[in-house]
Amino acid sequence: MKRALVSVSDKTNLVPFVQGLVANGYEIISTGGTKKQLDDAGIPTIGIEDVTHFPEMLDGRVKTLNPYVHGGLLARRDLPEHMATLKEHQITPIDLVCVNLYPFKETISKPGVELADAIENIDIGGPSMVRSAAKNYQSVTIVVDQADYDQVLTEIKNDGDTTLETRFKLAAKAFRHTAAYDALISQYLTEQVGLEDPEKLTLTYDLKETMRYGENSHQKAWLYEDTMPKQFSILEAKQLHGKQLSYNNIKDADEALRCVREFDEPTVVAMKHMNPCGIGTAEELELAWDRAYEADPVSIFGGVIAVNRPVDLATAEKMRKIFLEIIVAPSFDDDAYEVLAKKKNIRLLQVNFDAKDEAMGHETVSVMGGLLVQEQDVLAEEPTGWEVVTKAKPTAEQLKSMAFAWKAVKHAKSNAIVVANNERTLGVGEGQPNRIDSLRIAVEHAGDAIDDRTVMASDAFFPFDDCVAYAGEHGIKAIVQPGGSVRDQESIDKANELGIAMVFSGVRHFRH
Repeated sequence: MKRALVSVSDKTNLVPFVQGLVANGYEIISTGGTKKQLDDAGIPTIGIEDVTHFPEMLDGRVKTLNPYVHGGLLARRDLPEHMATLKEHQITPIDLVCVNLYPFKETISKPGVELADAIENIDIGGPSMVRSAAKNYQSVTIVVDQADYDQVLTEIKNDGDTTLETRFKLAAKAFRHTAAYDALISQYLTEQVGLEDPEKLTLTYDLKETMRYGENSHQKAWLYEDTMPKQFSILEAKQLHGKQLSYNNIKDADEALRCVREFDEPTVVAMKHMNPCGIGTAEELELAWDRAYEADPVSIFGGVIAVNRPVDLATAEKMRKIFLEIIVAPSFDDDAYEVLAKKKNIRLLQVNFDAKDEAMGHETVSVMGGLLVQEQDVLAEEPTGWEVVTKAKPTAEQLKSMAFAWKAVKHAKSNAIVVANNERTLGVGEGQPNRIDSLRIAVEHAGDAIDDRTVMASDAFFPFDDCVAYAGEHGIKAIVQPGGSVRDQESIDKANELGIAMVFSGVRHFRH
């Protein structure tokens, strides 16, 4: 008779699986709550103490760490000396292990969880059994996922055992399972001790979906989500309408969401190819939409929209008039949803904006051969902390406009220039290898909209005075930039010459 060791924290579909094993000639070893559930279901089980000849001890911390368990798992059936050792010590081989681990993730997800509770939910014996069984996959079947119950039972029923191919695949999954489990523990404990630069970086993500393709149609792609999901994210958004998001959709929507969280007043962000093409703000969302649209009516076509207020009917009526890929919002009024859902190809995503502060941790960027890790650029800045460096002082209205432009320029690719007033972006220049070209693009987009209220924001300092000169030639009266160039004085002198008010924020906002 074959033996299976069954000990699971997640007992979903457990009883029918074990009944299937028993029906196909397995005797069952079990522990704790798993044994009780099987006993209550009328399934005969062998207690772990009857195998190890030791009682469970130390409040259950030690029960399966025993040669009678691991000898039965690790013995190679093809080596006579291994089998002789089992016989000598009266160890019965174990042919199948069904184990999932203590609920560490669920424990640390609870609000206010104590460190002691987290520590007690670190499984030791479970991962050891999983690894032992997986190492000996030539002879032992390891099951860590209830999704595999049916296949395992079908093969046992049809052939008396699982196939070697299946055991190999299950072994690989088992090591992924324990690796992810340990990675989560290491992440949690590293955070608890406050270490920012551990010598080993352990990350774990769960496959959310296989994508249709990647950045281009010839590239395969997969979407993985942090095993501790953040509610304020595109990956946790509730998709109310539309087809599957593409790789590029997700990147654009993520950038739009990052940008719109900068603003407290009703705001609309139009994102195109990871760059804002229009940002509008107002006391009402409909007017904010009008301003974002007016900022660049050409580029917004096919864009991704993020708003920080529920979408109402009046705004939806205007949105539906052009082709948009995605609208991200805290919610959609029923009548607004009905209007927008008539468009087959638009995606409507609902995101929990109440959780926006929880998504401000570190971010990773892949490079060939490794990862870059950094804090997100979520620095909160106030104009009251800026340094006025010119003879001309910015007016209260100009400061308000500069604060708006400064939030916007953080989300444009470097070199980035935003020309704006306190209502909307007028022109955005981004991603150019030199700053003056970005400024020319921004000013060209702004066109006749430039007036006495217009300000300019630059994500980094001016290496020369050419940007200040160009801004002055085109009617811009106030500038915010980080400062810090060895040639700052040239820009200050040029601003004084042209009567421009210029402030230094002291903070750079490169975005590559």
